[in-house]
Amino acid sequence: MTSVTSDSVETFPRAGFRRRLASWVYDLLIAIAVYMTAGAISFLLMYLGFHFGLFGLQGYDHFSDTIANTAWLKWPNEFWKLAWVSFFFIWFWSKTGQTLGMKAWRLRVQNQDGSLINKVTGLKRLLPTLLGLGNLNVIFDRKNKLSLQDRLTKTEVVLLTLEANRGRL
Repeated sequence: MTSVTSDSVETFPRAGFRRRLASWVYDLLIAIAVYMTAGAISFLLMYLGFHFGLFGLQGYDHFSDTIANTAWLKWPNEFWKLAWVSFFFIWFWSKTGQTLGMKAWRLRVQNQDGSLINKVTGLKRLLPTLLGLGNLNVIFDRKNKLSLQDRLTKTEVVLLTLEANRGRL
């Protein structure tokens, strides 16, 4: 559990369930905002396609019904929104080890040697996270404080000191 900084090697304890949960709630609100923004952009792009005659209403009265009930519009739209939410987490995890919620609660995800995770590891963490349910494992693993996604990707979430948390984003 060491963290390598530019001028020293520091050891931080692994984070417990309550801090992870608080960070998750904070990040959930941000993820919802990212999802909604991506949805607004995709809606605009699809509406422009409709406006310029690329496709019609497919027999529906409202454009939103066309999107919701037409598979070739609905599923790419959902994938687009989830891709942006995934990008949010992966980018922050690989850049600084902290999302905005993790920064607020002084948490950082890192490899078990203290180095930052890469984008591939970030992607691997997403699925076993199970929308945050993977963190429930921390309740039952009080000794190691490792979540399901930590175990599967050989990473850990640590609690930073106030000093180590300053200016990281």
